[in-house]
Amino acid sequence: MTTRKIHRTLNVSPKTGLRGAGLFQGGRFLLFSAIVSLLPLTGYAQTNETVPDGMVYIATGPTVIGIDKDQSNSTSGSSESVTMYQRRMSMPWSKEAFHDEGPAHWVFLDGYFIDKYETSNQLYAEFMKAKGHPGPAYWDDPRLNKPNQPVVGVNWFDATAYCEYKGKRLPTEAEWERAARGPNGLRYPWGNELDSSKANYGKNKEATLPVDSLAEGASPYGLHHMAGNVFEWVQDWYDPNFYQKTPHPANTQGPLKPIWIGGTGTYVDRLTVGAKRVIRGGSWIAAESSVTTTHRFWNHPSNNSYGVGLGFRCAQTAPESVSDSLRVATIEAMKNMGMEKWKEANEHLTKALSLDPHNVELNQMQSIVKAKL
Repeated sequence: MTTRKIHRTLNVSPKTGLRGAGLFQGGRFLLFSAIVSLLPLTGYAQTNETVPDGMVYIATGPTVIGIDKDQSNSTSGSSESVTMYQRRMSMPWSKEAFHDEGPAHWVFLDGYFIDKYETSNQLYAEFMKAKGHPGPAYWDDPRLNKPNQPVVGVNWFDATAYCEYKGKRLPTEAEWERAARGPNGLRYPWGNELDSSKANYGKNKEATLPVDSLAEGASPYGLHHMAGNVFEWVQDWYDPNFYQKTPHPANTQGPLKPIWIGGTGTYVDRLTVGAKRVIRGGSWIAAESSVTTTHRFWNHPSNNSYGVGLGFRCAQTAPESVSDSLRVATIEAMKNMGMEKWKEANEHLTKALSLDPHNVELNQMQSIVKAKL
């Protein structure tokens, strides 16, 4: 039985959760317990699935990606005395030129794991030694080559090779954006207002920061540096119009083939002719406009020297048994809450939260249970 079916069966709103359905008001759990006891659990094996070390689990479900254009930021009303070149160079390029970040739309993603941190120099060095892989650009730069700093100067093929070595892959653009924005679709990983103390961008620091730094700027799923530090490669080919025509909202991936981005004849480095892969998240040298969770940018997959800010993190498709284990633990917790078996309910909630620690409904349920213990 899917999560949607469970919501319908129990008359629980996916948005307001169990509390919105009134199931926990006044301690009345009897009807709820009777309903939950009818749910078929035999199809789901109790497993010992765990989240891989250094990764977080993002559960199966819908998420919003993209953002609708803010007309108030449009430069269409600019004075005629300002040249087209000046307007182009001062605006948030992707958002205002062809608004590749919109429209906002829903996609549905299966559960996946994603690295909590950007890949560090230390981990990349282990890969280089094991596979005889050449060093990236800036490997000898003393500003950037400390073990716990993110590796920089890697191209898309380097990043892909490393992830494959670890039994992983690069995240899709949709997976990356969901991990950065969290369940509420935030504009920045930490909230909807810019806070320069929570991200490393615009050369406000002398170089990249350690991958586990700036915890206060982590995304709702606990991922560090989803804004700033290094631009991160993702799987997808870049298409500026892709969000306007997302053809497959389930497990969305970018274009199957690269599109050819035409040059304009002005500032060629800004819009270079050729096929591109997506990079996300901004970097320590990039502008403020690049650190929003919806900002999309691109680079040639063979390029390893976009300034000094090209890095990555890996992802991994989660086995269905993880979703099953989470579902079973959640339902068992609800059953025990219905029977006022608080200790047993807490044990199941602890297991569920070990897989999905940022789940709002699970945390609400555990708060109720702990108050009863």
